[in-house]
Amino acid sequence: MVLSSVPPTETAIAAPQTHSKPVRSNPVSPNSIQPSWGVVSLPSTRLFGTDGIRGRVGDLLTAPLALQVGFWAGQVLRRHHGEAGAIVMGQDSRNSSDMLAMALSAGLTAAGLEVWNVGLCPTPAVAHLTSTTPGAIGGVMISASHNPPEDNGIKFFNATGAKLSPELQSDMEAALRGNFSDYKPISASWGQQQHRADLVANYLESLQRPLLPQLTLSGLRIVLDLAWGAATYIAPRVFTEMGAEVICLHDRADGDRINVNCGSTHPQHLQATVQACGADIGFAFDGDADRVIAVDGQGRLVDGDYILYLWGQALKRTNQLPDNLIVSTVMANLGFERAWQRQGGTLIRTAVGDQYVHAEMQRRGAKLGGEQSGHILCPHYGVSGDGLLTALHLAALVQQTGTSLAELVNQSFQTYPQILRNVRVDDRERRLNWQQSDRLQQAIADAEAAMGDQGRVLVRASGTEPLIRVMVEAVSAELTHYWTESLVLAVQRYVG
Repeated sequence: MVLSSVPPTETAIAAPQTHSKPVRSNPVSPNSIQPSWGVVSLPSTRLFGTDGIRGRVGDLLTAPLALQVGFWAGQVLRRHHGEAGAIVMGQDSRNSSDMLAMALSAGLTAAGLEVWNVGLCPTPAVAHLTSTTPGAIGGVMISASHNPPEDNGIKFFNATGAKLSPELQSDMEAALRGNFSDYKPISASWGQQQHRADLVANYLESLQRPLLPQLTLSGLRIVLDLAWGAATYIAPRVFTEMGAEVICLHDRADGDRINVNCGSTHPQHLQATVQACGADIGFAFDGDADRVIAVDGQGRLVDGDYILYLWGQALKRTNQLPDNLIVSTVMANLGFERAWQRQGGTLIRTAVGDQYVHAEMQRRGAKLGGEQSGHILCPHYGVSGDGLLTALHLAALVQQTGTSLAELVNQSFQTYPQILRNVRVDDRERRLNWQQSDRLQQAIADAEAAMGDQGRVLVRASGTEPLIRVMVEAVSAELTHYWTESLVLAVQRYVG
């Protein structure tokens, strides 16, 4: 039962199936590989960040840039695979996503690749379909994830559904900047775009398959905050078909309101609704649904640290967690780390960014990892971080144990006081080169020396937003607040 006015999901999932057509020969001579589409303005700093290309539409991201990105991505992927193939393309609900999708598709097809456009869908759907659909050699998602509506992004995947390697991204960027001398002209051909919304049903089935029919969510009342984004059609259907009673918030695809005071970065409305409706659990997704923040029946936030701890315990009990190892980031709370160590487990920290978590998991053979922000990776069940998959398995854990999420949290650990503050720095050069500020470095050193082993500091530039993030964690709230305010002021004074 879904208590909302969600449009029929069939319109988003069951479009008529089309079939791949042969690539058509291009009568234009292939002697020159560089397209004559004019010059685009590129920043002097790196174009590809920790999560692809992301920025303000009309400023960094334009249709001419997307056209060039599509063409050179197509060239790099064709050379890497040694053949042409198809690119699975998805997008979130932003108003600019259609424009960027058309431009990217034009570039990719000009490079001789087929484009299978699945339309509105979560980012992990693109990753899954890229890895499981015969003929796909890569994927691309148009989304700025949790960013505001005026931003957008372009994120590529390889044929396994993993994010494209830094080496291939560097090749794409080098070609975009005119350094394409290493490329030999690929026989000119034109691909075609096909609308393949039907493929999304395969992703939906992959979410449910590991749980049904042995386990349902019958009897659970669950609130979903869909952030006006990519999961608005799919998420209610998944949870309803699993047997849950579903209440939806922000459940239309709305490019003007995606992530605005809702979703995983603004869960206050979800917290209030869970308590008002007497729900068992709430889940808040971001705009592209690759992350999730949970809310227990008491309205308390359950972030990625708690999700990793609880899911880790479940996998440990069934001998599905090699070496009892969890991979997280430098943002993971000390309370989580020490509680997991008391369970006989090991927590490995990486730099912030799921690509770093994924790389470390592959290196160590780990089967669970993620970020405090709710981006969770569990290769037992999915090829990428997936908010819907994570939410389903957390709800399944509540159902299997017969214990409320609130009680599971009570039995887990206490977090250390931690504050994360974002300082807006619009100047890209100053933001990405913040470490060159000697005065800011001295302020950080002073804070670390003063707290000693009673706290820690993390300052970093966001790879996806015009922000410098300041995190302070300490044994007392007083220490945490004092040094957070001190360092935020230092960032504003010396960088912002």
